[in-house]
Amino acid sequence: MPRAFAELTFTPAVRAYQERMGSARTYTKFIEGGPQQGHLIGDPEKEFIQARDGFYQSTVSETGWPYVQYRGGPTGFLKVLGPQTIGYADFSGNKQYISRGNLDGNDRIAMILMDYANRRRLKILGRVAFTEGEAAAATLYPEEAEAPAERAVIIRVEALDWNCPSHITPRFTEAELRPHLNRLGQQLAELQAENQRLKQQLAKSG
Repeated sequence: MPRAFAELTFTPAVRAYQERMGSARTYTKFIEGGPQQGHLIGDPEKEFIQARDGFYQSTVSETGWPYVQYRGGPTGFLKVLGPQTIGYADFSGNKQYISRGNLDGNDRIAMILMDYANRRRLKILGRVAFTEGEAAAATLYPEEAEAPAERAVIIRVEALDWNCPSHITPRFTEAELRPHLNRLGQQLAELQAENQRLKQQLAKSG
């Protein structure tokens, strides 16, 4: 775990439980001195982020309840804008505005980006700022999108962490399966044609 992520998530209560369960010493190295790392978006993170077509985000209300929401869009709709900045055009939805309202009271956000096919996931902690209006989101709006944008969402990344692949069940999108399905379809068509040809040969010989 990168130091930046551990510094934000290893709270006194977390450390106390690690102590109780015997893992505190193992994780001490992640929060002791040393160069800051895990707060900048490198090339692997940039490539991964901009290849996603969705992510999970969590916010916290003023009553203390967490709220997890899935945000989706065309591949690449979540854009890397700088070494510590990502952003996206916030599309108009069901107008409940739970995440939007929560972020007015607490600008912290936790995100999980998944690549189920390759069993990879990236966790991001950051703070959100908004610029309201469709025009403000124009530079972030993906070409393939259909819903209008209501605002630009800019996230200052404070920590990133590649999670281990354990317990990630491989899943595949239609786009990921399409080349394989096309190849299987072609093979099936060839076998059907060959079967038909063999039937005709048998009929002639019989």
